[in-house]
Amino acid sequence: MKDFKVGHFSRRSFLKIGAGAAVLGGVGLPKMAQASVEGKLSTLIDLSLCDGCTDRPVPACVASCKAIHKDTVPPVVEKIPEPWPRKTIEDWSKKKEVFDRLTPYNFIYIQKVEVDGKAVFVPRRCMHCDSPACATICPFSANHKEKNGAVVIDSDKCFGGAKCKDVCPWEIPQRQSGVGLYLHVLPDFMGNGVMFKCDLCNERLKEGASPACVEACPKKALLIGPRQAIEKIADDRVRAMGGYLYGREENGGTSTLYVSPVSFEKIHAAMEKKPGRPDMKPGVKRRMAATDPLGKAVLAAPVLGVAAAGALAWLSERKDPVKKEEERHG
Repeated sequence: MKDFKVGHFSRRSFLKIGAGAAVLGGVGLPKMAQASVEGKLSTLIDLSLCDGCTDRPVPACVASCKAIHKDTVPPVVEKIPEPWPRKTIEDWSKKKEVFDRLTPYNFIYIQKVEVDGKAVFVPRRCMHCDSPACATICPFSANHKEKNGAVVIDSDKCFGGAKCKDVCPWEIPQRQSGVGLYLHVLPDFMGNGVMFKCDLCNERLKEGASPACVEACPKKALLIGPRQAIEKIADDRVRAMGGYLYGREENGGTSTLYVSPVSFEKIHAAMEKKPGRPDMKPGVKRRMAATDPLGKAVLAAPVLGVAAAGALAWLSERKDPVKKEEERHG
């Protein structure tokens, strides 16, 4: 029998790594992803202060975020494989400048709504939930909750299956096809790229800096700080304006709080509800609350096991030349 190729793997080598699929199928089984409260940060978005930067071509928070993350998405392959059976390709690589919705190249945007005859500007990006279903369901643990509160997607592990988007009440993560690990494992059958979203500028947080959107806001409509301090500020502002709070209860609680002088029921009703433009339905529940994530993992285990084996083999192949070079010069 001839030795056919699957991605960068021969049939023989793929069958060898497939022998460990039953064991590797247990890698990354969903579990509750909830960070310790200690050291956790929260952000506050005050809609009474945001004016949408109407005097600028692009809102300051959006422009700053785009500048810092301009190289986050790797170059897209020249011919993106058409995945079977869905044949869905999502390619934003020719539309990088779009800023009026969420995309793989745009992690925050501002939606303008009219409520009671007044304009309200609503910055929208990942809510960084306390118990994120997106991290719980990811079969390869590519999505995780940091102790500082940020929910982060590891693009080196993501297959772009979009389960994270399916369980997000706001459908925040956005997919870019033609990049990522799946291209080296089963490009025609497994995954379809990488999911991207706001990571709260996690690397900047580690260096003691603020997220780009917070730092750039000229109206100081965005704040970040220790969880309890931010919650107190939010409560104080709600009382002072006779306003409303969003984010404390939604989806089981989030690390992002909004305060507004008008109700979120009215804001939600006035919002344009289209892909990439998250709504603000108050009291939204976790979409996974009535599901069995372990059962889903068991059903998916055979293909996930093979893919995990392939991924490990690919990573090993990448490391081997480096290791040999180090040994040669060691």
